[in-house]
Amino acid sequence: MSVSRHNEHRGLRSWWMSPPRHGMRLIIAPWEYRHLRGFARLRRASGITLIALGLITLSFGGNDWKTYVWALAFGVAGGANLVFGYWELTLARSLRLTPGQLASRNEPQDGAAAG
Repeated sequence: MSVSRHNEHRGLRSWWMSPPRHGMRLIIAPWEYRHLRGFARLRRASGITLIALGLITLSFGGNDWKTYVWALAFGVAGGANLVFGYWELTLARSLRLTPGQLASRNEPQDGAAAG
């Protein structure tokens, strides 16, 4: 009696590797990796929102240490979201290139050929 492969339990590691990727791309969740551009835009928007919240907290929060800690927390979280969103957008752009486009990028220009 044979068991179908589709019914077999795949495990967490194979689920996490579901879209094939390597290196630092493994820290991105699979569902986020499948929709990279959308999540990058969402991260950038949330980063801008968090930085704005930090500025509002700094402006209207008062003059005690709690205000500065909250403003710093909002600013750090917003900056991290902006940087990670930018990194995801660069990944999305690099995934969009085809092998032919990559080869044409690496070819020397007409005047740059050694001769």
